[in-house]
Amino acid sequence: MSTSSARRVPVWIAVVAASLPMFMSTLDNLVVTNALPAMRADLGASIEELQWFVNAFTLAFASFILAAAALGDRIGRRTVFILGIGVFTAGSVLSALSTEPWMVTASRALSGFGAAGIMPLSLTLLAGSVPDRLRPAMIGIWGGVAGLGVALGPLIGGAVVEGWNWQAIFWLNVPVGIVAIPLALFALPNTRGARLPIDLVGVFLAGLGVLGIVFGLVRGNDAGWDSLEVTGSLVAGAALLIAFVLWERRTPAPLLPLRLFRDRSFTVANIAGLLFSLGMFGSVFILIQYLQVVRGASPLQAGLQTMPWTLAPMFIAPLAGLLAPRVGTRALAVTGLTMQTIALTWMALEMSPTVPYIDLVPAFLLAGVGMALVFAPLSTAVLANMPAADHAKASGTNSTVREVGTALGVAVLTAVFTGAGGQLTPTGYVDAAVPAVLVGAAALGLGAIAALFLPAGRGTSTAPASEADAESTSADELEQEPAPAI
Repeated sequence: MSTSSARRVPVWIAVVAASLPMFMSTLDNLVVTNALPAMRADLGASIEELQWFVNAFTLAFASFILAAAALGDRIGRRTVFILGIGVFTAGSVLSALSTEPWMVTASRALSGFGAAGIMPLSLTLLAGSVPDRLRPAMIGIWGGVAGLGVALGPLIGGAVVEGWNWQAIFWLNVPVGIVAIPLALFALPNTRGARLPIDLVGVFLAGLGVLGIVFGLVRGNDAGWDSLEVTGSLVAGAALLIAFVLWERRTPAPLLPLRLFRDRSFTVANIAGLLFSLGMFGSVFILIQYLQVVRGASPLQAGLQTMPWTLAPMFIAPLAGLLAPRVGTRALAVTGLTMQTIALTWMALEMSPTVPYIDLVPAFLLAGVGMALVFAPLSTAVLANMPAADHAKASGTNSTVREVGTALGVAVLTAVFTGAGGQLTPTGYVDAAVPAVLVGAAALGLGAIAALFLPAGRGTSTAPASEADAESTSADELEQEPAPAI
């Protein structure tokens, strides 16, 4: 889009309009994670059902992100963004009204479908609403807002659960959604991309493929890793993902254009992002429950105790966005992933029923700074060489990969935990949690190695568009509905 239309609204208003719904969906996952012990007690949920409270959201999210990006290209990105906010808010209401574990799982899936219309289009709308020279800094602020959701998630979840009940964590999303919809209508232009057919076959193959693999991982310890249920699910999931790649190579309007992976920055950033989400958010699922189950912290105390970890991204991520053009995304991402590897290893080796909380604080702080150095640089690296016409698909792919990483992280680390005999009791938790968190640290270490292959350049210039891209961009500018002037 033309940045002249975006300048009719102050940049800061566009940043708020694009970031507020993203903050809401980011906050939601960690709010739920901190509330899991209370939900388990009230609903009588098993460890497997607790996993699905998280994974129902992330799998629905991952399955529909690319379709939402394609739908945004076709009917308007702001339109899909607003629909996503509405569906997410409706899913939150249904989650709050749930009285059985399966109801929570179904409602969380609905919220995930809504979030799929929020997260990738949030970054796309932001990138298209600010001048090129301000884009790295604004992406840094966007990353800081995501960090704020991470920072406040455990704290808000703990305070609300302790002061009211777990249902209230979902009611919190309702007023945010009510404010976010008119703000987006006011501040963001309704840009469009090429009006291509939506790849429903690709949506089906990718969604069921990821679901099959995660389902097999979740069921492995309970059903037996050699059972037909588990092996069949894993094999079917892998076969569907292979079929997805083959289909994307031949369909004229692919859900995921494989040509995007010809760009090294895009490819490596997605590999590092997958390993980052797998290691870090899988470990968060284990560690927040450790504070409550083993150390006896209340939900609010657990939220406060994680703040040295979760608060750092709010302050450091915007600085990382500003530094990326000067030092390069590779230096920041490698440093951040290495810091997180060290931090999780430290936590795993320190964990015990009697370890003083103060002994965990340095590791929490190191992990938080490391997270902050990853959010914005990897997002910048994904879009660094992409023409404007590919921003939505590139951002959608990145969000899909990260959410798949989160789902795999929860499933894999919980499988390690339960396979080591883990139980939700103080005596049965720590010995199994240690190997699970070490697996998370190993994933982050692999992510740091992958990030070494990011381009070393310090710039964030957009690659020159081809003639087709230029024509598509011109069409976008003619079709967009500009934001109102003030």
